[in-house]
Amino acid sequence: MRDDLGADVPLAGPARRIVSLVPSLTEAIAASAPDRLVGATDWCTHPADLDVARVRGTKNPDLAAIRTLSPDLVVANQEENRELDVRRLREAGVAVWVTRIETVEEALASMARLFTEALDLADPAWLARAWSLWATPAPRRLSVAVPIWRDPWMVVGTSTYTDDLLTRAGLVNVLAHLDGRYPTVTPAAVDRAGADVVLLPDEPYVFTADDGPEAFATPTRLVSGRLLTWYGPAMVEACAMLAAIDG
Repeated sequence: MRDDLGADVPLAGPARRIVSLVPSLTEAIAASAPDRLVGATDWCTHPADLDVARVRGTKNPDLAAIRTLSPDLVVANQEENRELDVRRLREAGVAVWVTRIETVEEALASMARLFTEALDLADPAWLARAWSLWATPAPRRLSVAVPIWRDPWMVVGTSTYTDDLLTRAGLVNVLAHLDGRYPTVTPAAVDRAGADVVLLPDEPYVFTADDGPEAFATPTRLVSGRLLTWYGPAMVEACAMLAAIDG
């Protein structure tokens, strides 16, 4: 058994005690096999009633606490988690499955593999629904820019799950040509890029009506950061949210 990066995952059978270091994967597992999830990060906020042991953050997980939970699998992500933590867990004899997700198709395929190979479960209903909703890209209809941080201002760039999600929803990311996956820009540069609308998510930076819109001459919309960046059940909700965005 190998993860998305081709690393061996030494599982003797279906994973039944899982620690998730990725909020979106936590939600996906909790929605499909809640009895198997025994630990998650402090940032794992969905579902709201999630009642499992907490193992600190995605970038600074408590490795000792994870080992104490005796998981037969830890799930991680190449972008969200540190290779050092993954290596230390593996050196301690803990099986780790690392996902690599930069497109909608990769998200769907990666989660399907995780459920069928590591958990020995059929695709959950939400995953089948997500496959159906995102199978056919929508026609291009609007151009957008998506800041994700301020001080410094950073935006969604190319080779990211969010960029591909926007494209499939018919929204053209006007800053995808910049170098880097999350390039640093100025609000003036965002305005000059000519987007129809600037989407301001509530995570990782919490943009609000009083914090963010004032920086841009371009019209802005406050949107759910979870629906823009989380793969999993959020993909079903994201389709309707993005379809409702207009200029």
